[in-house]
Amino acid sequence: MATNQYFNPFPANQITNEQLLVEDLVIESMKIYGMDIFYLPRTSRDQVDFLFGEDTLKQYTSAHSIEMYLENINGMEGEGDYISKFGLEIRDEVNYLVSRRRFVATTGQSRPNEGDLIYVPLVDSFFEITFVEHENDQAMFYTLGRGRDANVYVFALKLKKFVFSNEVIATGVAEVDNDIRDMYPRTTITITSGSGTFVADEIIYQSSDGTLANATAQALVHTFTQNTALQVYRTQGTFGSGNVIGNTSSAQWIVNTADDTATMNTAFEDIVDNYRIEVGGDGILDFSETNPFGEA
Repeated sequence: MATNQYFNPFPANQITNEQLLVEDLVIESMKIYGMDIFYLPRTSRDQVDFLFGEDTLKQYTSAHSIEMYLENINGMEGEGDYISKFGLEIRDEVNYLVSRRRFVATTGQSRPNEGDLIYVPLVDSFFEITFVEHENDQAMFYTLGRGRDANVYVFALKLKKFVFSNEVIATGVAEVDNDIRDMYPRTTITITSGSGTFVADEIIYQSSDGTLANATAQALVHTFTQNTALQVYRTQGTFGSGNVIGNTSSAQWIVNTADDTATMNTAFEDIVDNYRIEVGGDGILDFSETNPFGEA
């Protein structure tokens, strides 16, 4: 052997005390100079729509608090706020380092995965992991021989600003969930009379027998204005005339109309809803004809 076996003993099949010391120092440095973030693993990773060849609706149902070190010292990288023919796009990018040992112990996963999210409380923003690097200078390239067989000290995460598109983010962590709830499109339900007070984020529903199990329509409460309207999000089914029931508050109010054309509210842009498309189409096509698209 060319190297001194007494001062350079880095066997491939074990971890030395020197390597563990370096790893302890790395973890301690991240706890001092890093920041607390929430790691959100994607729980719907392996579900694919084989008909259209795309992922199904992404879901993030847990959040793990862990320290990470931000490498960008002067601000966001990437193209920033980018105006294209599709409108305003947010293309901010950041790089984070996370201890491998701390990540495995905190999340139970062997590594971060592309497509997972992190929530940064400092800037109240979500970022999506685009690439996980473990073999470059950022990831401490083979320091003291450590790095073989994916046994690295840290993972370097490349992330981009997350563009919300109705993904389900319900982690049970109030700090995370409260920041995403205003991004969901909201439906306004007009109510006339009833009793009780709906509480934020509770499930409301309509059913023939008054039970949630047989609900024909359900949603989550965003805001409630007594005797006037109820704004909901993550709606399933169609609310019609009749009682709407709160699963937590047991409040019951009579629905006058359910307007699924209410203005939608997202974090990044105004979305043109189906009602506007329908109105625009009625001005072009005469749907009273049997075949508005041809002469037959």
